[in-house]
Amino acid sequence: MQISRPAPGVGALAPRARLTTDAPQQSLAGSWRFRLSPTLHEAPENWRDDDVASWDEIQVPGHWVLQGHGAPAYSNVQMPFPVDPPHPPMANPIGDHVLDFVADDALLAHAEQIIRFDGIESAGEIWLNGEWLGSTRGSRLTHEFDVTGILHAGENRLAVRVAQFSDASYLENQDMWWLPGIFRDVTLLARPAGGIRDVFATADFDPEAGSGSLNLAVEAEGEWRVEIPELGVSSSGEPAKLTGLAVEPWTAETPRLYDVVVRAAGETVTLRTGFRRVEVKNTEILVNGSPIMLRGVNRHEHHPEKGRVFDAEWVRAELELMKRHNINAVRTSHYPPHPDTLALFDELGFWVIDECDYESHEFVMVDWRGNPSADPAWRDALMDRIRRTVHRDKNHPAVIMWSMGNEAGVGQNLDAMMLWTKQFDPSRLVHYEGDWSCRNADVYSRMYAGHEEVEQIGREGLSPAAAGLDAAHARRVTLPFIQCEFVHAMGTGPGGMQEYWDLFEQYPRLAGGFVWEWVEQGIAVTGEDGERRIMIGGDFGEAVHDGNFVIDGLVSPDREPRPGLLHYAATIAQVQIRVDTSRATAVVENRFDHIDLSGVDLIAERVVDGETVARIALETPRVAPRGSATIELPPELRDPRDARAADIVTVRALTARDSAWAPAGHEISSGQDAHLAAPVAPAASGDAADVSTGSGQLRSVGPLAIDAGPSLGVWRAPTDNDWGRLHAEEDPTPYAERWRRGGYDRAVTRIVSAAEADGVVRVHSRTGVPILDCAIDARMTWTALEGGAVRLDLEIEPDGEWPTEWARLGLDLVIGAAPRGASYLGDGPMSAYPDMRAAARTGWWSLADDELVVDSVTPQESGARQGVVDASVETAAGTLRIRALDAPFALTVSPYSRDELARKTHNWELEADGRTHVSIDLLQSGVGTASCGPGALPRYRVAPRAVRTSLLFEGRD
Repeated sequence: MQISRPAPGVGALAPRARLTTDAPQQSLAGSWRFRLSPTLHEAPENWRDDDVASWDEIQVPGHWVLQGHGAPAYSNVQMPFPVDPPHPPMANPIGDHVLDFVADDALLAHAEQIIRFDGIESAGEIWLNGEWLGSTRGSRLTHEFDVTGILHAGENRLAVRVAQFSDASYLENQDMWWLPGIFRDVTLLARPAGGIRDVFATADFDPEAGSGSLNLAVEAEGEWRVEIPELGVSSSGEPAKLTGLAVEPWTAETPRLYDVVVRAAGETVTLRTGFRRVEVKNTEILVNGSPIMLRGVNRHEHHPEKGRVFDAEWVRAELELMKRHNINAVRTSHYPPHPDTLALFDELGFWVIDECDYESHEFVMVDWRGNPSADPAWRDALMDRIRRTVHRDKNHPAVIMWSMGNEAGVGQNLDAMMLWTKQFDPSRLVHYEGDWSCRNADVYSRMYAGHEEVEQIGREGLSPAAAGLDAAHARRVTLPFIQCEFVHAMGTGPGGMQEYWDLFEQYPRLAGGFVWEWVEQGIAVTGEDGERRIMIGGDFGEAVHDGNFVIDGLVSPDREPRPGLLHYAATIAQVQIRVDTSRATAVVENRFDHIDLSGVDLIAERVVDGETVARIALETPRVAPRGSATIELPPELRDPRDARAADIVTVRALTARDSAWAPAGHEISSGQDAHLAAPVAPAASGDAADVSTGSGQLRSVGPLAIDAGPSLGVWRAPTDNDWGRLHAEEDPTPYAERWRRGGYDRAVTRIVSAAEADGVVRVHSRTGVPILDCAIDARMTWTALEGGAVRLDLEIEPDGEWPTEWARLGLDLVIGAAPRGASYLGDGPMSAYPDMRAAARTGWWSLADDELVVDSVTPQESGARQGVVDASVETAAGTLRIRALDAPFALTVSPYSRDELARKTHNWELEADGRTHVSIDLLQSGVGTASCGPGALPRYRVAPRAVRTSLLFEGRD
């Protein structure tokens, strides 16, 4: 088996489109025989004719490391073996797969047959009935082999030897699990006499004429004809271009498809085609003459149990989930997905950047020495990859850009890939992020450029290129700009999305971006105790790995939305609503690119002190794409208000009709105007609050005992983003490390004074950190009130030079019983942070105990609710009510201490201590996206400052 050669596979037929045909085919999916050898040298030479009865059984499609043979491994940039191209390591597991099968008579009735492999990782050597067919390179690419005269009646033996690593591994280092095997479909196909080998349909739409055209390139034996039944078109193959077609155009918002039928003497092929035109004008990406905004995600193929094995129901469900969260674009990172996924993109409506199966990021570790992008020896291998990508998916209207790959440096081979692609398919744009010169690309694409730089790039597009620019820069400023990765959805985050999106909306050149990434790529393992656990890099004994960096998605491995997805959905919503009850108006903005608001219902609701007093259907204005309108609110939603009440008016945009991805009534977005009157504190009772004058601690509130606190805190259990290096800043040290160095996690408090006089307890405490002389003076005045409540008036004053900003400034207290949930008046219901709160709406929210914090795969700070003015924390021992007499606060309720969260690396290792940990934060730092991107913007960082506030506490059994 040759696995050390910088070349394409051998023996495969020329690539072609994936076609839906009436020719017979036979799936070979199912149970195969399997044997694993630790190295190629230890794998038997004459293995194809072995008696396989004693071999193990394995499911194909499947990964052998997920079926009890070996183990998965995760790495991002660094390779799990030496960078010694084109040689794989000596320790390279070899999986022999054998299937004995009987071919269908319908296949054998035709003169020719082929066998198709849709995905083998990393390299396959294929034999049928003792005849060598060839080899594969390009794990996510289709390879077809001619088996005419080899396939026969009766029993056939298909034998496939798969190397876990090969020369191809140097081209497939794509920030994901290494999962070897035959993981996509294996299919036998009949090739009829007089059949159709390939079709390339270019379906254009002329926005000025309002009509479509269809250009067909058909490779067939003999004559053929084309039919478009819905349009009444029936034409012989000549001419190959049909014009003046009265069609509805395809867009991601209106995914209108037409069946195009191509008939030859021996075969009929059906395509589902959408008519649309993609072009660049005046620094904008236009589809059908209108600029588009890419509200995108990067999508890996991943299932927690199956890995990259395709599951049709699972994939449809996840794409529908994207649509329900306003996502309209997918970058297929970093390879073409299963071919059936492309059909779903067409049907549901997505703008797609279809990416070649190529990434050589590991070469950055050796200063790009030997990088295949620049080495002529790899040219044929890379050209084969882009050709197989483009040919397979060329008939899908959802694909608006071809991407050459990801993080592969620069070089002549990438230039050749781009030039071939542009010449073969000028109807689409060409993308490659890694070459900022943009010599051949049609868009300027970047990853994680900071907000200031993105604004500068946007400004460049407002005026002609300045004189004196070099040629590359002069060309680049004429191109649209996208962020193919702009925030990193790892752990608690990502922050800063709204600020990016405001820039995208402000500057026409900025065509949107893609969140890295859609799904957390955790692998589920059920232990001997029967518990299912999500595993990360290093959990399978890898010597080289990147830990939890693979857990960086908007949804969990099981597709449960993380708070970041909810906030992203609100940020990118195509309907934006601003409510102003003082003016009795609501501004409705249409951010769709191609459709008006006729498919949207507006529902207004007024809630006063938790009671709905009005619910009214508003007339939806017929706002054109990218337009806005101001509507007048009816009298039931206007002032005057009761100054003592919490009065909230919310206007929701709902889908008016059923769609393929949601029923009518699905909420697109909402806007609101909230007036929250501060509570009036009861009069003092004259009794002393139950505060220890020795420790300064609150011992009880009414009947509810307090175990500890409230104590002052400026630290949080670091998030993944807190551990990220701040690459664009003068000091790149992660905030988590700064806080650790500053001793923020080990703060010590001493009581300066504590005394009770006239029923009022006054406590002066000083909280400092080890080694340093900075501190915070806190003066707490406790007053017992009528009815059993307790008032706290708090004055905080920092002292000395603090080494860095605080993570937060809050009061922490502990109740000696497990949490049972919480209810509150504030922003929710999802958790939020100062730079990640777009989806949070003011209201009365109730949380169950399992909704208090986010079950992050890697434990970290989570679960804060912003803008809280009234909260009830429910525990097994009773309820603690907290009300703001001054500014709202952020509330976090958790069954875990911060030390426990910071100490553990997996959620399944966490141990609750049976108590309820409550934080009342007066200030909070944003979360940013520094795990791979900018940190929290300066406006969301917490510089030491003085704070005053007042709170009410009330305890109940």
